[in-house]
Amino acid sequence: MSQDQPPVRATLRKDGFTFKQFFVAHDRCAMKVGTDGVLIGAWAPVAGVRRILDIGCGSGLIALMLAQRTPQPVEIDAVELEANAASQAQENMQASPWADRITVHHQDIVSWSEQCEKRYSLIVSNPPFFAPGMASSSAERDAARSTTTLDHRTLLRCAAQLIEEEGLFCVVLPAEAGETLISLAQADGWHLRYRYDVAAYAQRPPNRLVLGFSPTAGETLLERLAIRNEDKSYSVDWLSLVKAFYLFR
Repeated sequence: MSQDQPPVRATLRKDGFTFKQFFVAHDRCAMKVGTDGVLIGAWAPVAGVRRILDIGCGSGLIALMLAQRTPQPVEIDAVELEANAASQAQENMQASPWADRITVHHQDIVSWSEQCEKRYSLIVSNPPFFAPGMASSSAERDAARSTTTLDHRTLLRCAAQLIEEEGLFCVVLPAEAGETLISLAQADGWHLRYRYDVAAYAQRPPNRLVLGFSPTAGETLLERLAIRNEDKSYSVDWLSLVKAFYLFR
């Protein structure tokens, strides 16, 4: 290249989100790539896991992040009810470096969990949280985010059918919905082992909870993260969490 020519810059696609090691197309998905999915994908404990399940995988973001974080023998199943999202997730998996480790299942998690004979050491979900009737911008988005399609009691019971005895079930929810889920989970015999309070800014209360439940009792690890400093710059903790994924510019 001539010294007079400017360096060539990679063109980022506009139909999805480009990460360091993979691309997530989401133009046919009701729920786009967002902070919640990135949070749980980057945070979920993966040490020693053998098999992972992503409930309501959407575009496949979380499954792909977990594939990047785990070694070759770890298998990942991703279950998605909505046809367009399941199809796009399948395409995203096939275009990734981990196509041989991730299987997308276009099915209702309730019926799928009744048929599945596998047990998982890690189950993750970015689940619905709007109460029925709280409409958003589209019918598809309402379906993806309304608990009409998957209420939290049902989600907990599906996870209980599929979890290993020492496994973890991890979710990300708005703070109020997360507090409610803790109560529901504990009433169903789950034990809260991880609680990650996430705030948009350092001096503000958390607006997201990332939670890890287990069928087995044990100590609860409490952590807090602020995504941005008060000057709106990203915090050191957030940069450390997502540095393996984000193309910071």
